[in-house]
Amino acid sequence: MLAARDVTIRYPGADRPALESVTLAVNPGRLVAIVGPNGGGKTTLLRALLGLLRGSGAVTLGDRPIEAWSARERARRIGLVAQREEYPFAWRVDEVVSFGRYAWLPALASLRPEDHAIVAESLRRADVAGLAGRRIDTLSGGEWQRVRIARALAQEPVILALDEPTASLDLGHEMEIFELVRRFVDEGLAAVVVTHHLNIAARFADEMILLHQGRAVAHGTPTEVLDPTRLAAVFQWPVAVTELDGLPQVVPLRRPEAPPA
Repeated sequence: MLAARDVTIRYPGADRPALESVTLAVNPGRLVAIVGPNGGGKTTLLRALLGLLRGSGAVTLGDRPIEAWSARERARRIGLVAQREEYPFAWRVDEVVSFGRYAWLPALASLRPEDHAIVAESLRRADVAGLAGRRIDTLSGGEWQRVRIARALAQEPVILALDEPTASLDLGHEMEIFELVRRFVDEGLAAVVVTHHLNIAARFADEMILLHQGRAVAHGTPTEVLDPTRLAAVFQWPVAVTELDGLPQVVPLRRPEAPPA
């Protein structure tokens, strides 16, 4: 559905590529987690998949190159929850979610009855229907993330793309967001999630791609990717990998003390 093949991205003036020869596919009913250390290329890969960055290699959406799709066409197929987002006004929740309908409307057109119905259904699916009349500046971090997911759902996408959707959230809200995304995937959507939470990704993702210095150093199931020796090399920190409910979980270790001189 959405695929990158041998994609390389180099930013102007950089001494090495931000992304080098990366291949990845995102398919219906599958959740793909992009993981790795800071600066490893995670967001760059997501932006390349969305057609926001161009380099060498190929990115395709369906059977067409990503650049052959207009921005409006892409917005009808991919619902993006970006890492950072600022709104200049304290709109109501239902107003923010309604912004997801504009990819389907002529310029300056008002929402139709069917658009209002889709907004209401998106609020329900994201478990924020009860917040519809609230102003967004009154929301908690977890509520705001669910509202942004509702807005993405209002685009009627076939793919959800989320960049660090649980940044700055506590453990309970992190789990709520991943439970929500997993539910949509089980209903048939495709999802690609950038995250630095290895253990939560391992519990929810069907596959993971581990990036380091722009390269994919592992790609497969969480069990295949989360190898302790590989993780220690990538994150420059000793780890152990244990198992919970048949899934790998990463435990950072204390560095051994240096022997006395």
